[in-house]
Amino acid sequence: MSSSELNKSRRSMLILLAVFIVPIVLAKLALNQQWFNYGVTNQGQLIENELTLAKLGLSVDDYDHQWLMLYTLPENCEQQCEKTLMSVNNTYIALGKEMPRVKLVALTQQDLRAEQTDKIQIKKWHIQPMPTLAKTVISQSQVLIVDPLGNVILSHVPPENTEKLSQFGKSILADFKKLLKYSRIG
Repeated sequence: MSSSELNKSRRSMLILLAVFIVPIVLAKLALNQQWFNYGVTNQGQLIENELTLAKLGLSVDDYDHQWLMLYTLPENCEQQCEKTLMSVNNTYIALGKEMPRVKLVALTQQDLRAEQTDKIQIKKWHIQPMPTLAKTVISQSQVLIVDPLGNVILSHVPPENTEKLSQFGKSILADFKKLLKYSRIG
């Protein structure tokens, strides 16, 4: 074998080794350096401590054992709160054929004004005053996803600026669609 043929075969061997070894080394680095989120499929914050409707002072029977999209409104529902209310309403409409399995619930600390109720499909909402127990457990305005057994599963905190409201609604929709797809109850 001539030296040029020997160099060609060595180069071919090195390229072949690099093609197989480099991906393995990169995968090992990605695992060790934690470059990725492992197993995260939900968009909202998973509720770690057990939280049920009973602990919020609500009864599961009042909601016909359906999935709940429960929005806890702040004490004063101003412009950002109204936009969040509309976003949650639009997210519910975007559920499409799954809408009958989900019930919209708003826990208010004050009655909604007429112009606020005009912006949403008020007939689809179950609006009620926030129970005292819920005020002690819930410290901020959020959208809670509740299963038909009354367990609070996920929490979505509304964004402060209007530009992120569409992403907020999309994340709730993605979580709900995934839950409803795999759930046989409700």
